[in-house]
Amino acid sequence: MSAPAQATSSAPSRPHLTERRATSLNGWPVLICGLLGIAVAVALFVRSGNEADWQRAPSAVFWIALVLMVLIALLLVGLTPVAPGQARVVQLLGRYTGTVREDGLRWVNPLTTRKRISTRIRNHETETSKVNDAAGNPIEIAAVVVWQVTDTAMATFAVDDYVEFVLVQTESAVRHIANSYPYDNNADAARISLRDNAEEITAELSHEVAQRVAPAGVDILESRLTRLAYAPEIAQAMLRRQQAEAVVAARARIVEGAVGMVEQALAKLEEGEMVTLDDERKAAMVSNLLVVLCSEQNTQPVVNAGSLYT
Repeated sequence: MSAPAQATSSAPSRPHLTERRATSLNGWPVLICGLLGIAVAVALFVRSGNEADWQRAPSAVFWIALVLMVLIALLLVGLTPVAPGQARVVQLLGRYTGTVREDGLRWVNPLTTRKRISTRIRNHETETSKVNDAAGNPIEIAAVVVWQVTDTAMATFAVDDYVEFVLVQTESAVRHIANSYPYDNNADAARISLRDNAEEITAELSHEVAQRVAPAGVDILESRLTRLAYAPEIAQAMLRRQQAEAVVAARARIVEGAVGMVEQALAKLEEGEMVTLDDERKAAMVSNLLVVLCSEQNTQPVVNAGSLYT
């Protein structure tokens, strides 16, 4: 790629905190034990209520049931449902302890906090932006980026809002790409342009966006331009220029083909020795053939009843 696209080296470096697996258990046995414990605690409460000395002071059975109920409630607080395409970032007193990615009902330390992070594939389409290309021409450009969170720890702790971070960095990368390359190559096939080198531009865009959002633990799956056009104030002028270039290219192609046909006709005549033409007659034949082949209108033949020189 060309030199203008090297500005991404200044992207912030990855932090040392990366995702690791949190300790978790299958939550269904815990849930069943909790329900059984609740049933036992209720039975103990009922029994304590039937004792005769209840009016004077709570019985020991009552306190046992109360403690059992508190323990069961604390146990059930650790139950954490994890949906497919989601993960739970687990923190204990502010310290990151790991991430739960197994879907289903899981059980973790009930004293921890669990933040839900989506690991589904998302896409973001940027707003149509008006920027100047490398040649200084105002253009309108927009792109769509497909991305996914791959490191939940970085997405949670490295940036304030990883979704907003991806949106802003994508907009910035699209503007930088638009400023780094011209809209078209102006017949210079060796020059990379936004319009004529779509594959190279999208690959460069994906690479730059990936570098920019890497500190947030985000992976770029695909990116492509969805809109690319000259700004309205110069669109008509650029259209006329493109039409003029197309006309010139078409004329050049017609002339090239006509010259080749004339050369072939003269060679065939000389090869078969059908007629012998001097230089003046060759020049007249070449002129007539070029007029016939290059004219945009139908030609009318003129029959010469005399010689070429009278």
